[in-house]
Amino acid sequence: MIEPRVLVAYCDRLLDAERFSDYAPNGLQVEGERPISRLICGVTASAALIEAAVSQDADAILVHHGWFWKNENPCLVGIKGRRARILLRAGISLIAYHLPLDAHPEMGNNATLASHLGFVDAEPTAVANGLIWLGCLPKPLDADEFADHLCNRLGRPAIMVGRPPERIKRVAWCTGGGQGYIEDAAALGIDAFVSGELSEQTTHQARELGIGYFAAGHHATERYGVQALGAHLAAHFRLWQRFVEIDNPA
Repeated sequence: MIEPRVLVAYCDRLLDAERFSDYAPNGLQVEGERPISRLICGVTASAALIEAAVSQDADAILVHHGWFWKNENPCLVGIKGRRARILLRAGISLIAYHLPLDAHPEMGNNATLASHLGFVDAEPTAVANGLIWLGCLPKPLDADEFADHLCNRLGRPAIMVGRPPERIKRVAWCTGGGQGYIEDAAALGIDAFVSGELSEQTTHQARELGIGYFAAGHHATERYGVQALGAHLAAHFRLWQRFVEIDNPA
């Protein structure tokens, strides 16, 4: 067992959380009533994930998408209130890491996505505080083949827009809602950029930049960092740990 604040202090150091100016607080967002011996991990602190944690008698939940986002109404009413009541009644702690978990060079979403997709020579760039990564495909693929590869590995169709070259070799990526970095990524001399979401302007940007943009799913591209961190914490602190997949097509 470990106290929530001790586990969070360890994560803060491991993920270098203070380096990031984030959209939500990182670390301990809700302090539970007991030490942690059972940990549930998931992508987003939804009611379904909280209920799964309660059903498995968890002491804490570790997520990538927590609560209290910037410019969002902070009042615990409506959906937020219902989620909070379930969590507080169960005495479960809520721990969340957003940008620090995207950027970590080993357990971060970008690092683990590269491993899952089989990218080679994968490394963070100096762009966007290290949130844009760069690598290569083991062998060149055309756009349809690359989209099929993403679908097969992530379990959901990828949307391709833009004007990629005939063969894609050099790739950049930023998981989740990283489509706004498309111009920064294109400046790295890539053939394609992978992220989670597609905005209206992304199509025009990709066409005019002469690259392919692949929207592979916000949730789908951000499943692997929290799993890696949860597994690390379980081994380090000898905790029981499980990842719960709450399906999300977005």
